[in-house]
Amino acid sequence: MESRKVGIANGWLWIKQGFWLFKKSPVLWVVLSLIGVTGLIALSTLPVVGDPLATLLFPILLAGYMLGCRALENDEELELSHLFAGFHHSTAQLVTLGGINLIGQMLILGVIMLTGGDSLVNVLINQSPVNNPNILMEAAEGAGMAMVLGMTLFSLLLLAMQLAPMLVVFDRIPPVEALKTSLRACLRNFLPLLSYSIMMALFMMIASMPMMLGWLLLLPVMISSMYAMYRNLFPTPDELARANQSGQAPQDPQDP
Repeated sequence: MESRKVGIANGWLWIKQGFWLFKKSPVLWVVLSLIGVTGLIALSTLPVVGDPLATLLFPILLAGYMLGCRALENDEELELSHLFAGFHHSTAQLVTLGGINLIGQMLILGVIMLTGGDSLVNVLINQSPVNNPNILMEAAEGAGMAMVLGMTLFSLLLLAMQLAPMLVVFDRIPPVEALKTSLRACLRNFLPLLSYSIMMALFMMIASMPMMLGWLLLLPVMISSMYAMYRNLFPTPDELARANQSGQAPQDPQDP
């Protein structure tokens, strides 16, 4: 399964369509997003098992949100039960996605430590100040290389996870193939994804100013815009069939 290649302006289109989905049920969107996100944050604070459990459950939570978006797109009601809908659709595959994500994060951290060298490892492990300038210089050089490599690998992992839950739930694609398909789609559409990320970063700064109240709006729009991104990049078979008959590219779904 391959994605469409869209223009840079589609980054803004995803946000507009996300807001369109939010407007269809704003109060419940705020409730669902607050419950889900605060629940994951609370879970991650548990000693030892918190972070791994949150990572494993995140694809399930996201899948529930995406199923809610699909319901709204089909003029159905968004319901509180959508928060747990991921536990009833491809649950094992979604947990597998979370497991791959968790293992990937651990491997990347290991690569960062290895790339940083012994000096960086010693500085990080040593609780007392290091007074040797040569060791500090070597650690700084190792940290620079490790940060560049780590950011690159984490970015690739994030792109692989970006659309994978939707591909698993809606297209019944196996987890590993879904990760590869998501990564290819994001790299193929790097410019619209970059414009989307920049605009979202600006909205995050704005939302954080008035006592973080802007996040009540931004968080649901961020979630629903991910569904808009998926629908834009992966048209349905019916949309592709109509496009082939007309000789035109598939129309953007529910363009507000």
